[in-house]
Amino acid sequence: MRNEKVSWGIFFQTILTIALPIAFQNFLSTTASMVDTIMIGSQGELSVAAVGICSQITSLFFSCYFGFASGGLLFFSQYWGARNERGINRVFGLALTCMLAVSVIFGGTAVIAPEFILGIYTDKENIIAIGAPYIRIVGFAYPLQVLAMIISFLMRSTERVKPPLFSSILALITNFILNWILIYGRFGMPQMGAAGAAVGTLVSGIVNVLVLLLFLLKDQETIALKLKDMFFWGNGFLKEYMGKCLPIICNELFYGIGQMLINIVIGHQSESAIAAMAAFRVLEGFVFAFFAGLADASSVVVGKKVGSGHLMKGYQYMKKFAILCPAITFCICLFGLLLNKPLLSLFGLGTEAMFFGKYMLLIYLAAGTIRTCNYIMNSCYRAGGEAVFGTLLEIICLFTVSVPATWAAGMIWHLPFLAVFSFLYTDELIRLAFELWYTRSGKWIKPVTRMGRDALPEFQAELKQMRH
Repeated sequence: MRNEKVSWGIFFQTILTIALPIAFQNFLSTTASMVDTIMIGSQGELSVAAVGICSQITSLFFSCYFGFASGGLLFFSQYWGARNERGINRVFGLALTCMLAVSVIFGGTAVIAPEFILGIYTDKENIIAIGAPYIRIVGFAYPLQVLAMIISFLMRSTERVKPPLFSSILALITNFILNWILIYGRFGMPQMGAAGAAVGTLVSGIVNVLVLLLFLLKDQETIALKLKDMFFWGNGFLKEYMGKCLPIICNELFYGIGQMLINIVIGHQSESAIAAMAAFRVLEGFVFAFFAGLADASSVVVGKKVGSGHLMKGYQYMKKFAILCPAITFCICLFGLLLNKPLLSLFGLGTEAMFFGKYMLLIYLAAGTIRTCNYIMNSCYRAGGEAVFGTLLEIICLFTVSVPATWAAGMIWHLPFLAVFSFLYTDELIRLAFELWYTRSGKWIKPVTRMGRDALPEFQAELKQMRH
């Protein structure tokens, strides 16, 4: 293990071959609601605000199922490093079952009681009236969303990065074309507004899943999915999976609840503030979707190295990801700030909302950079087998700092909107200090494979020698 040094040249080669395709695929697959918000801009601020509120519901849904997907990614990458095909099958079946159950709950609620779920987020009746038809149709797409994600995670973990990228491109093109036709009523179709955007999202979800299934069934050489293995969870496997995944699931669930409370505060601001927030979330989403993809890529790379017993390589890859990704985030946020006027004008915002948007981007220049660094490190902890530390740190900081500060500013003190917004990311700096220390310690490397466990004593000894 002693000569397992990862140079920057090798690191950038990995970025080009694995990380960038995954990052772009993630960017494309999470932009459907963002495209909806942009294209609905011509319908006015209220429509933008309504679609923005609906996107917050989808974000809560994402938080409730992503823990199962992220836990699956942990096992996929390490089992792929150890070439354990049966283990990959079992993880795929269990994660898919759990995720589909969540999608049925959220999708059913969105379809049956859209006004109720929207009423949790905002007290503006005119926004609820526009958003209800949108979220009702999008509810049917929720099961498709989870199926596409778990298949994409499986392919990424087994280093098949091109099929998910291709399917995401086709889905995005489908969504854009249908939005253009149905929102504005082209080619004799009715002008459906927000509901038309929802139809585009649903159909693009169908396209995405069909293409992914085609690639998955066609390639049986890399990993062959077998029903008898996918739904056999005995011999302690269920306990091991839940033992690793439960902290991640709790992390994502409580994070989603925290964000919901923050979004409720935003939903009770002025209509211009809600519209500005919807536009900002789209721009933030474009940045964060790309780097969430890089985080997934880092998980694949680090998890594979840890699972195959190359622990020092996994450790060095993690440190380089934690330097590179925030640096790129800062450059992109700076570019967005410089072009704030043309970017925000895409959403049909009024003068006050444009003013809000500009200063929200300025605040995010610092907050987004720190947030990316924290996200990358926490993703690598999970890939290395450690899911508790990052979970506890994120949830404690969120519920003791950001949520109460934002709630007090918006709901109790009724401060100006930009002052309320400035409290959203107050927990990130505290997390950064602890995560930098924990990353350097190497304590997050906890392999789930035999090869990884066998290499652990040597890694710990070498790490101890490096510090002295």
